[in-house]
Amino acid sequence: MRALLAAAAVALVSAPSALASGRVGLNASHVALAVPKEGNRALVTYRSGGTPKHVLAWGAVDALPPSETVPQVRFKLDFTGGWKTYAHAVWQHFGNACRRYDGPALAGELAACKAPDGSYWALQQWQPNLPHRGFPPYKAGQTDWELDLSHWTGALAQLEVHADWAFNGQAHNLFGRLIYAGAPVHGFHTVKGTGAPQDRYGRSLYIDTLDSAYGPGWKRETSIVFRNPTGVFCYSFWPTHDVSLPGKPARPAGHGSEYRITVQGPGVTPNLVGVVRDPGAWDPNDAAKIRFEEEMKALQLRLSQGDKFCPTQV
Repeated sequence: MRALLAAAAVALVSAPSALASGRVGLNASHVALAVPKEGNRALVTYRSGGTPKHVLAWGAVDALPPSETVPQVRFKLDFTGGWKTYAHAVWQHFGNACRRYDGPALAGELAACKAPDGSYWALQQWQPNLPHRGFPPYKAGQTDWELDLSHWTGALAQLEVHADWAFNGQAHNLFGRLIYAGAPVHGFHTVKGTGAPQDRYGRSLYIDTLDSAYGPGWKRETSIVFRNPTGVFCYSFWPTHDVSLPGKPARPAGHGSEYRITVQGPGVTPNLVGVVRDPGAWDPNDAAKIRFEEEMKALQLRLSQGDKFCPTQV
């Protein structure tokens, strides 16, 4: 059973997606955001590697529901500060009519504002490239901080995260779903061998575990995708030889005291983070844990109706 589950987990492991349209920089400092009175474009200014950067962004807001025929929204980006698009340095005379940000709290926020047209813009940072299974970084780029830009008008996507046990208490388990505007968020194709989203509708979720067998503090466990067509995810913690790590080293089960799920929002909406506590060790003689597991099992089955994989992981 463990061998079967490990194989299934490997099939779902995803590398960081290069398809996210909101990435505007790496390892940024001195970050600033400007939006003119029209509200339909933004100027992102920051420093990286000691060099000033000026990025223009326009042409996208919110997100579309998953479609195999209609492309997902994405920013048009000019990393030359306007030279490529307008043949002059637009950033030098870019107006700023940003108002005080009064939207929802955003994880990793570096800058955010409300445009005169009522839409919101924000810049967030996070680390998508950390090695899996709590393994120490071993090559360049794995500790990079990605800088993402978002532009939206309505409610954010809803990330739902739950923790319980699976397979009669043999493994600690996570499950949940991602919903936007009432529709499940999912892609249609993944990269063979890595499981990373291959289209701009797909979204990976990045699982971090706190104070686990990997050591104190937050450690990256893995990344998997929200499933088509339900927008659900499920993941059980098992010892493994992770093929994404050099030498496929033996790694213990990484369940911890809490779990943090990070996901880039659909389209060009903000990144989301959800945190849930681990339910503790399974005890078949604990009536409260038995009741809790019955409730969670029923919830996972309800959320994953129409999915081929997650209903089997209870």
